[in-house]
Amino acid sequence: MNLLPVFLKLDGRRCLVVGAGSVALEKIGSLLKTGLRIRVVAPDAISEIRQLAIEGKLDWIQRPFELADLDGNFMVIAATDSAQVNAAVYRGAVERGILANSVDDPPNCDFYFGSVVSRGKLQIAISTAGESPAFAQRLRREIDEQLPKDLDRWLEDVGRLRREVLATQPPGESRRLLLHQLAGRQLCDAASCPSRRLVLAPLHKTTDSGGKVYLVGAGPGDPELLTVKALRLILSADLILHDDLVPHAILELAQPNAEIINVGKRCGVKSITQEQINTLMVESARAQRNVIRLKSGDPLIFSRAAEEIAALTEASIPFEIVPGVSAAFAAAAAIGCPLTSRNSASNVIFSAGHRAQSQSHTQLGRPPLSQREEATRVVYMPGRDLNLLAQQWLDEGLPPDFPCAVVSQASQPGQQLRCTTLAALGNAELVNAPSLLIAGWALLELSAAFQPEEIDVSVTV
Repeated sequence: MNLLPVFLKLDGRRCLVVGAGSVALEKIGSLLKTGLRIRVVAPDAISEIRQLAIEGKLDWIQRPFELADLDGNFMVIAATDSAQVNAAVYRGAVERGILANSVDDPPNCDFYFGSVVSRGKLQIAISTAGESPAFAQRLRREIDEQLPKDLDRWLEDVGRLRREVLATQPPGESRRLLLHQLAGRQLCDAASCPSRRLVLAPLHKTTDSGGKVYLVGAGPGDPELLTVKALRLILSADLILHDDLVPHAILELAQPNAEIINVGKRCGVKSITQEQINTLMVESARAQRNVIRLKSGDPLIFSRAAEEIAALTEASIPFEIVPGVSAAFAAAAAIGCPLTSRNSASNVIFSAGHRAQSQSHTQLGRPPLSQREEATRVVYMPGRDLNLLAQQWLDEGLPPDFPCAVVSQASQPGQQLRCTTLAALGNAELVNAPSLLIAGWALLELSAAFQPEEIDVSVTV
């Protein structure tokens, strides 16, 4: 059976309900929400329908149904306990071109009532073409449990922004893409909300305005292991520059008009140089495109993120790093092996099978490093008193100016960063839990926020 799901505007139209029992009451409850002018025809009525008539919410005609009752109505509901009466109502409606529904009688229906999930103006209607209303109700409950309760407010905000876009932006592909991008972004009440600024940005363009580059972690390959933020960005991207290991299942999530370019390499064979990738990112962002540099795993582990960050910074292109699930964690999970153990493994050192050939530590202005100094150390939950840890590392031979950073509440609104050196680590100002300690010479290369002396940088996420 071919059905066309539609949502009708019914405010002010006339609707006839034949029958005034519990079945009719259930349908009347749904109809009243639409603004229909409802007339009920039945010899008798249950108390709830009588009360609705007393309150003026519907008209009740206390007598049996007559064919003339159908005249002037937009739709009719047959809800009596008599199959003959319901069939007569349907035949009369068909003769007059009136939409009709005979409750629990699919052959005598022009339309069916769906099982509806509502969040304000958002409605999701489920129909089984009359085969199993109970199954439709089950699906409604399952969907209702999974949908956020505040979707109505979010939808109102999106609607206001949409109307503003339609009023201020000329028709065309750019406006259409902007509307799709808004539908995938988070909203907030503040005037500085990124989505609201996205709407206003085209009104205040300057010659220096442009897009943005996102260094996004695609995770180990399973689309379900993408972060929510990564998925949202992929869905709204104008250009995706992806590594060769990013699978098609993830790339297929992009919008149809997105440009997708493979910039990776396999078995050492490059399809494009790093310099060309940098140029693509910079020029595309300057052309006011949102660029996703999609990297397998996490974008900061064994990728060319350092070179790309440097190129974007030098070109004054805004960028954001979106972490991903590292392949190391996915591999450990696949074999059921923890990366740490209280008995045998108290630290983790990430290393690669090759090192950059283009520049040595001497070229960077520092003498060659010992193997101990060369590692970046990551310490989870280092505690509030760092004196003991700092002294232990000094006793191991790490230099006093070894760069250290304590990150508190990473990626959360209250995120804080304390940058210092190993010699001053024990005296670093306390931060809120949870915190994480990162130490290593890489901080000097990659973190624009790091300074030789201790500083306090607060970051709003």
